[in-house]
Amino acid sequence: MRLKFTKMHGLGNDFMVIDGVTQPVEFNAADIERWADRHTGIGFDQLLLVEPPTRPDRDFRYRIFNADGTEVENCGNGARCFARFVVDHQLIHAERIRVETAGGDLELILHADGQVTVDMGRPRLSPDRIPFEADNRANLYPVTLNDGREISLAAVNMGNPHCVIRVDNVDIAPVDTLGPELEGHARFPQRVNVGFLQVIDTHNARLRVFERGVGETLACGTGACAAMVAGVINQWFQDHVRITLPGGTLLVEWSGEGNVLMTGPVETVYEGVIG
Repeated sequence: MRLKFTKMHGLGNDFMVIDGVTQPVEFNAADIERWADRHTGIGFDQLLLVEPPTRPDRDFRYRIFNADGTEVENCGNGARCFARFVVDHQLIHAERIRVETAGGDLELILHADGQVTVDMGRPRLSPDRIPFEADNRANLYPVTLNDGREISLAAVNMGNPHCVIRVDNVDIAPVDTLGPELEGHARFPQRVNVGFLQVIDTHNARLRVFERGVGETLACGTGACAAMVAGVINQWFQDHVRITLPGGTLLVEWSGEGNVLMTGPVETVYEGVIG
């Protein structure tokens, strides 16, 4: 089967986007791993699949697969690319798009300047909904590492599980070692995305994210939202913050109640066909 696809990115977090509305689509985990290879394939962090909705009050179903072939619940940078893709490919003519995901419903808002805002919904902070093994909800949790050291982290679900660690300088944060250790930590039964957050002031921050099933990426939209939530509940941030990742900057808004909003750019790289 030959599939048409589009290569896109949001701040360097890159995607293979497939239209499952107007063409038949079949693939498996081995196909995704092969396509994701940056030397012999297309190369991407996640594969995004556009499908018809399963409910009449949604416009599309949005599915996300990591580079290792696992399907995951949500991807914020991918959601912005999804919005631009369905409009550019004339699958819908609207400025507001409602999509269903495995992690909950999203609303996508396209702006005239090319930016896209994603209404990410309400953060989930109860340990059983992250999921995270803890007796009670807390703003920061102590977690014991393999070497016996104890660190403090925030745990948030933004449609997928995240933990956030505050660091003094993201440039020297142990992303390559602590990221994979925490990703598979026993207290996160579904694994976890790991954010390393440097607070500049109450409206500015830097962030690096080790993504579950992918590794460190240039940007992570749900990770930026999780960092925002962690910052607000711990009184590090006010209600809008510019979060700078290696690939660029996102504006994230949250007052401590209601839904998290994330705004950022989208780029189409090229169109292609793969067999």
